[in-house]
Amino acid sequence: MSVGETALGHLPLRAVRFPGKYIQGPGAIRLLGAEAKRFGSRAFCILDRGIAEALRQKIQSAFGNQSELSIVTHGGNCTMTEIASLEGHASKYRSDCIIGLGGGKALDTSKAVANGLNLPCMVVPTIAASDAPCSALAIIYNEDGSLDRAMHLARNPDVVIADTNIISAAPARFMAAGIGDGLATCIEANACRASGADNTFGFQGLELAFAIARLCEDTLFEFGARAMAECREGACGVATERVVEANILLSGLGFESCGVAAAHGIQDGLCELEETHSSLHGEKVAIGILGELLLQEVESRTFNKYKSFMEKIGLPTTLRQIGIPSATHDKLHQVALRACRDGDIIHNEPMPVTPDMVVRVLRELA
Repeated sequence: MSVGETALGHLPLRAVRFPGKYIQGPGAIRLLGAEAKRFGSRAFCILDRGIAEALRQKIQSAFGNQSELSIVTHGGNCTMTEIASLEGHASKYRSDCIIGLGGGKALDTSKAVANGLNLPCMVVPTIAASDAPCSALAIIYNEDGSLDRAMHLARNPDVVIADTNIISAAPARFMAAGIGDGLATCIEANACRASGADNTFGFQGLELAFAIARLCEDTLFEFGARAMAECREGACGVATERVVEANILLSGLGFESCGVAAAHGIQDGLCELEETHSSLHGEKVAIGILGELLLQEVESRTFNKYKSFMEKIGLPTTLRQIGIPSATHDKLHQVALRACRDGDIIHNEPMPVTPDMVVRVLRELA
């Protein structure tokens, strides 16, 4: 009997999970100090090294004299070594809460540190490149940059603050990557629903979760192109607000509470190839989406709908565009073996998936 199955009639238990509080809008970072004060007087901030100098003063201003603050710079990758090192620093500082500020790897590291120390966690994404901020997961990498595993955490972040002034000032490539990650949410949710697969924490998704996944996709198709135009201009308009909400909140709630499948499974496999390490998570997920649709043998009109939208907003649709100009059988087989490991998420699809099938669809995307 699975975690989400009852003894009476084998009816599944269904569940959904959320962050404690989500705040979004221009200038929202100014609330950082006041929100941290609710957890105690000593905050420990893990700051993404890529934006450390640009935002350090803004963070300090947001705190003022409300509580003590220690800021450390993230090492660049979410590894067990980095997590252990920062846990040590936070313990020595006698922290009351952990704040992660930056991109997905810095945020995942912060969530893992807070989890290890059983402390409240606050998350401030500076890009909308993935749905990492709201989830109770941390994606752990090996020291060589390859994927290790997904670490399941005890709870979601207590506070997520998405300052759309900061996010809209980031390069447009990050927004596009977040759209790629978010676009997988409804496709994978539908796959999990059709197969009866559990979500990321071992239950069936509630109807609310699937409604959120659908809203995420509808929002991205409606506002994605306009948001990209605003982002290229460094503007924060209505479209940007809607897409940031979809990329960070709706996608985060949707994937975690509905489940994930082949799009992220193929992404995990692509991480095995060193030449893909310079591509963003959402860019590899975009390839995974197309691979998933080919595995599902959807009609060409549906496939082209997603592919054309990706091309319109600047997402990759070929392996060459994510650093694989020569898609040899050995490389594709390496990707497929990782994607199809026993018990992995690609097997949440409503049909059996084999490495040979993954090689076949990836060859179509070369």
